[in-house]
Formats: sequence, C-alpha cells, structure tokens
Amino acid sequence: MDTTDGLIPAGIMPANWKPVIEPVSADKIASGDFTPVKHIQYEPPSKVHTMKDLNLPENTGISPIAVSEPFRLFSTGAIHRMRAEVLSKDVWDNCQYSSNLAQCQLRGFAAKYAPFVYDTWKHPETLAIISKIAGVELVTEMDFEIAHINISVKSDKQREEEVQAFVEKKAFDEDEGIAGCPWEDNKPIVDWHTDSYPFVCVTMLSDCTSMIGGETALKTGNNEIVKVRGPQMGCAVVLQGRYIEHQALRALGTTERITMVTSFRPRCPNLPDDTVLTTVRPISNLSELYSQYSEYRLEILEERVRAQLRGFRENKRDGKKINVKAMKDFIARQEDFLAHMNREMIEEELVTMGSIDDSHLLTAKDDEVKKKRKRVA
Repeated sequence: MDTTDGLIPAGIMPANWKPVIEPVSADKIASGDFTPVKHIQYEPPSKVHTMKDLNLPENTGISPIAVSEPFRLFSTGAIHRMRAEVLSKDVWDNCQYSSNLAQCQLRGFAAKYAPFVYDTWKHPETLAIISKIAGVELVTEMDFEIAHINISVKSDKQREEEVQAFVEKKAFDEDEGIAGCPWEDNKPIVDWHTDSYPFVCVTMLSDCTSMIGGETALKTGNNEIVKVRGPQMGCAVVLQGRYIEHQALRALGTTERITMVTSFRPRCPNLPDDTVLTTVRPISNLSELYSQYSEYRLEILEERVRAQLRGFRENKRDGKKINVKAMKDFIARQEDFLAHMNREMIEEELVTMGSIDDSHLLTAKDDEVKKKRKRVA
C-alpha cells in the first residue's frame, strides 16, 4: 500500500516510525490520578476571535465565540501520560479508523483503555477552563468522543524532502513576486469539514519545535480563508467547529503530528443541541455511538419535560389557566428535537464505513476542493 503521503494506512503501525517524543519507560512515568494542580498549566489565550470577527452571523451557534488563539493547557508530564495511553497497543489494535477525510484516527478508547485521558476531560477544572474560553458552560459530548486522535507521520527522508521542496518553492515565489498559499496547503491532514459537535478543544501531543505550517484554516462568512496558528505541545485551541468550515493543514519539518480533539456540548438543556453524526457515523462503533447519543439526548428531553411539568403544576396550583399556545410551542420544539435525533440514527446496514459525504459542509465546494476530496479518497 502506498504510504508516500506520510499518513498511517488504516490498520498498520509503520515499523520504521519513531515518535518525535521518545516513549518514556513505564517506571519513569508518574502514576496516580489526574490532578489539576499538577497536570494543568493554564495560561489564557492571547486573543479569542468572535463569530462577528469571521463575518459569520452573530446568532449562529450557541456562543458568540468562534475560535481562540493557542493557549497553554497541560504540563509536559500530563502530555507524556496521554501519549503513553494513546500510543498503547490496545488502542491501536482496537480503536483505529480511517475515512476519505483523514486516513488515521483513533476513537472511542478513553473509557476502556485511557483512564488518565478520560479523567482529564471529565474534571470540573478542565471543563471550567474550556467553558470560560467558549463563552458558554460546556460538558463533554459523550464518552465515545473522549477523545478523537488525528495522526500524521512520515519518515525522516520524507520530512527532509518536503522541507527542501518548501524552501525551494518559497525562494522561487519570492523571486517571481508570486503570492498565495504554500504548496502544502493542498495536502491537508483533515480536509474541509464542519464538526459534528458544537465545540471542540484541539490539544497538541507532538513536539512542534521544528514544525512549519500545521495551522487550522477557517472559512469566513464572505468565503475567505483565515488561519489560526497551530498549538505547541501541551497547548490547545478552542473552536466552535460545528458552525465553521475548517481544515487541518499539513505540517512540515517533523515526522509526526498528533492532535487530540475533544468534543463538547452545552450543559444547559434549554440551549440548542445541533449535534449531527455526519462526520463521525462512518468512523465509529455504531452500537456505542448510538447508545451514548440516545442516552444524553433523552436526558435532555427528560430535563425539559420535567421543567415544563413543574411550571405547569405551579400555574395550576396558583389557579392560572393553561397557556395553550405556549404548551403547543413546547411540544412542537420537542417534536423537532426527536425528529432530528431520528434522522441522525441511520440503520447500521445503510452506513458505509469510512465514507463521509459533503452534507456537513456549509458552503458549496469549488472545483479545486472537489479534486482534493477525490485525491484523499
């Protein structure tokens, strides 16, 4: 199987690949539970961009916040613990997926194989940090999405050849006065997409000291492309990715790029939950995904119904007449909620694993993007 694009083919761990960060022996990795005072090294982002800044409708999504600049989140020790779990044999053997959007992803592993990763994202202090940046109180989407790992690796020879080609093209473009996107933008790690979930936190697990590129490209409301620089090891970016088309650009100058993407939804049951399963359905254990999706959505519905019932009983106790219009509006919203849920739960025999269509995109794709999708597929 051709591996010249530098990505790990599905189901294969390359024998000649060495992690940029050498694995730390088990006896040297600190043990114990996730401890915020020890493992969180939070430094607020230098800037947080709003939906308005990106020329997107301000009433889009669940928060006015679009994306943060990279910020320090975890200690080096925490990253080593995460890498040890993510790169374990159990995870690679049981939790690896690929698709036409990205060729190597690890999913649905934390609850069973990565207790440190799981506890990190479930901890109230971690959630408080992400919520503060996002401008809305968030919780993890569901256990299956703790966390999604995107992996790109290449050999030392590939790394050197790419950097040399980049240097030569940059020099040529400068001599000719050519402006535009560098060549590596045509080979994204993850192609144009919107996320299935309202917010994500993208954490870098690789050493990016010598990395060129690796930014996240965002499509604005007027169809322009802006870039947010990639985070360094232990740093993260918060993005309202359900409502913003974006892609992960390829990184040069390093033999690996491993990112951890953790998804979030609003804690408040009365806020919209626009979760779709379009980009995750074909790269998931559908039994686990549908079970967890059903559970949390029904819990939201339960909370809404209980709140409505409390209000109804209070009004009845106070001798007030039922507000028929308000009750019908409530019922209609819950009907829409259930209908949306029903649409997302496609029968397993109708799902083509690894094949993600374009229905998640917000804007029409131009010919060049269509060509890129064919190339990746």
